[in-house]
Amino acid sequence: MKSNPTTRVRYAMVGTGGRAGMYIEPLATTYRPVAELVGLCDLSQTRMNFWNGRLEKDFHHPPVPTFLAGDFDRMVREQKPAVVIVCSMDCTHHEYIIRAMQLGCDVISEKPMTIDAAKAKAIFDAIKSTGRSLRVTFNYRYAPVVTKVYELLRQGVVGQPLAVDFSWVLDTSHGADYFRRWHREKDKSGGLLVHKATHHFDLINWWLGSSPATVYAMGELKFYGRKNAAARGEKYDYTRYTGAAGAKNDPFALTLEQDAPFGGASLKALYRDAEADSGYIRDRNVFGDNITIEDTMAVMARYRNGVILNYSLIAYSPWEGYRVAITGTKGRLELYDKHGSHIIAGQSDAELSAAQAREHAQQLRVFPMFGVPYNVEIPQAAGGHGGGDPLLQEQLFSPTAPVDLFGRTASHIDGAASILMGIAANKSLATGLPVQVDDLLKLPAR
Repeated sequence: MKSNPTTRVRYAMVGTGGRAGMYIEPLATTYRPVAELVGLCDLSQTRMNFWNGRLEKDFHHPPVPTFLAGDFDRMVREQKPAVVIVCSMDCTHHEYIIRAMQLGCDVISEKPMTIDAAKAKAIFDAIKSTGRSLRVTFNYRYAPVVTKVYELLRQGVVGQPLAVDFSWVLDTSHGADYFRRWHREKDKSGGLLVHKATHHFDLINWWLGSSPATVYAMGELKFYGRKNAAARGEKYDYTRYTGAAGAKNDPFALTLEQDAPFGGASLKALYRDAEADSGYIRDRNVFGDNITIEDTMAVMARYRNGVILNYSLIAYSPWEGYRVAITGTKGRLELYDKHGSHIIAGQSDAELSAAQAREHAQQLRVFPMFGVPYNVEIPQAAGGHGGGDPLLQEQLFSPTAPVDLFGRTASHIDGAASILMGIAANKSLATGLPVQVDDLLKLPAR
């Protein structure tokens, strides 16, 4: 996907929701001399018009041709992109990845690569038959703090890793948001064990240089949903927040009438204004019906290299962040990263951001076996996903990006390895039994 520095690479994008800003903005600004955005494709013309408005007004960039989702093939044939960026709903990733390759394009895909083993196999088959490449954008790999963990493990500070304990908590702002959106339907997102945990499983796979072999999981919807609210004596008689009188004092409410920043855009412009042509309701009640994903999850896994993983994910914590500990033959490494406080009713976006900044805390500590524990200085970087986004964008779009010494580029094999943990966990939830990952999809040797 890299080119001669004097050649502008042509990019087209399918899916122009909030996540699209991570790609549109750098293509229109920093990497404009070497990259050209030549097409947008989406279910909603309103969303594409919004982005073209931003291109003209904010980035002094001419508008680009737009194509409704049914015209994806025509976009590729007419605009002739070298690379298609896929940011559509998770359950449709495989459709656009495969078709783009069949039409002669390489692909960059948002995580997760797809949501089930059959779709992943179809992507593998397309890569084999077309010879095209797929890159999955795991931006957390590029965050300086997790790259430092990778370095320390390669330096042997814990010896041979034997066990990993990884706990991630989502708060009642971020975590709740998955239960307002299409992500709350497992057939669209794969559930949080696929959509969200793919980030976490990818980090573990990358740190360990291995992938899961056996997976066992438990999980339930224990906090969100109408049944759980009723059991606590809470009553929510509206299906969505915008326009609902009862939502005024609801700390979980999100109104799309406010023009709140979201992914370089706004919730109102991307979703409320686009309801007529997209049919998508972005602000469903988190204590409503038709939630088919879990909010409380625990996974145990044995890796191919013998490491034992204990993982948990909770989506209703008062604070957000994670703790990870990797213990080996020569010691233990512990990383603690608290992102900040949860939303408080009546708190403005500026107040929330300020509170989160005050409460953000990180610590990376090494405990040598029979030695003196010590803290490791954590490199800092600006940008989303712990400073990872700008570094990932450079690797994606700059033909003169420095050589990545940490192996952070994620292929279709990495994309599959991360989702297979979640797919296997989902199967274990359904059957109550351990799952052998090779029975789902056998990854090629690397």
